[in-house]
Amino acid sequence: MGARCSKISLCWWPMTFKSSIIESRDLENGGGGEMEALPAFKEFNLEELRAATDGFSPERIVSEHGEKAPNVVYRGQLLDADRTVAIKRFNKSAWPDARQFLEEARSVGQLRGERLANLIGCCCEGSERLLVAEFMPHDTLAKHLFHWDTRPLSWAMRIRVALYLAQALEYCSSRGRALYHDLNAYRVLFDLDGNPRLSTFGLMKNSRDGKSYSTNLAFTPPEYLRTGRVTPESVVYSFGTLLLDLLSGKHIPPSHALDLIRGKNFLMLMDSGLEGHFSNDDGTELVRLASRCLQYEPRERPNVRSLVSALVSLQKEAQVPSYILMGIPNPSATSVKPLSPLGEACSRLDLTAIHGILEKVGYKDDEGIANELSFQMWTNQMQDTLNTKKQGDMAFRTKAFGTAIDNYTQFIECGTMISPTVYARRCMSYLMNDMPQEALGDAMQAHAISPDWHIAYYLQAAALFTLGMDNDAEDSLKDAINLEPKWKFRS
Repeated sequence: MGARCSKISLCWWPMTFKSSIIESRDLENGGGGEMEALPAFKEFNLEELRAATDGFSPERIVSEHGEKAPNVVYRGQLLDADRTVAIKRFNKSAWPDARQFLEEARSVGQLRGERLANLIGCCCEGSERLLVAEFMPHDTLAKHLFHWDTRPLSWAMRIRVALYLAQALEYCSSRGRALYHDLNAYRVLFDLDGNPRLSTFGLMKNSRDGKSYSTNLAFTPPEYLRTGRVTPESVVYSFGTLLLDLLSGKHIPPSHALDLIRGKNFLMLMDSGLEGHFSNDDGTELVRLASRCLQYEPRERPNVRSLVSALVSLQKEAQVPSYILMGIPNPSATSVKPLSPLGEACSRLDLTAIHGILEKVGYKDDEGIANELSFQMWTNQMQDTLNTKKQGDMAFRTKAFGTAIDNYTQFIECGTMISPTVYARRCMSYLMNDMPQEALGDAMQAHAISPDWHIAYYLQAAALFTLGMDNDAEDSLKDAINLEPKWKFRS
């Protein structure tokens, strides 16, 4: 991260890395291969999104404001598309005109930028209005600035956030979407690599006739208070409030910050957690930029292109990956990247997602398992045995996991058939009933029956994670990841 610098000296790395910074013009075609891998904008049906969120379960809510927010964001799992997404569900009274909502969503959905959490779909059924976007796993800027647990966000990362955000706004402006509603620290998200991205949800109002700003009036552009209209200059004003957040690590009202700036009390603005990690010159330049954005008269504020140019010149650690600046694990450290949906669900111990995937897989992996049965067994026992399994499957599907355990146990104890999938399903049922030791035993039984079956290893990993045996769990996860492509090729 560079050496600790005194506050009066200009701190530079021995080499200049400006050439490695991605300029806004490089983003105008939507970035590189990662953008090309994104699906085209799609209109989802409500049942797809209901299934992806387990019936809009409160456990799936990821928005900072929780259930009381007028518009709630859920983490969803699109099983058919093998993709984790963020799903924003609007208030029932929002967007009464379905056509307007669809037109707005489709327009925003045409954008594809590396600096955006891109919109990949929407849903408009009855009174329901939902948006679907890329999921960003490393939380919001608000959390990293205002609620950090271990260390404050580094100065270099704060400058990167400001630059990437300005580049995102410039890209949107170049594509005819210059208006951004209620730009704040909750709208800036961090992707798997720790790179900051701007949520595309803010490119649409909270509703057709609703407010464009939901924050405290002290942070609202003065012209919006007069006219109720958002302009590109209003967005720059909000960008200035974000610069204040980055400088101070707090949500300081602009009027108070400007009083401190006029009184040349710059140090009163600065986050004490950053003391000694940036130069006076750099701090002063960012304060100056914030004050320009917060000018009362809109015409006196800079445009986003000039903001990008000013922020590029402040970059000092451009070649250091964001995950290092953020202090998060290297995303490429796993043996296979990206993880499959099942691998991702096991790595984060998302039992609901694991259950959904197992239900979808069914019994196809049992094909080829030898079950030598006599004619007498077929005639005398088989029907009862199959009925017991069928009842277990019904309970598993409806998430009656206690009943599933009972029925699968009867099937296993009968001993007329051997099924690794039954062990896997009973393992999952044990996990759902908070019985990880029993779950681990079943995962090992599934592995004994089918030694190369990746799902058995994944379930071992989930059980071991639950038991707090993280190192063993990671080993099982790596085995599963390595076996999965071979199993798919075999099947």
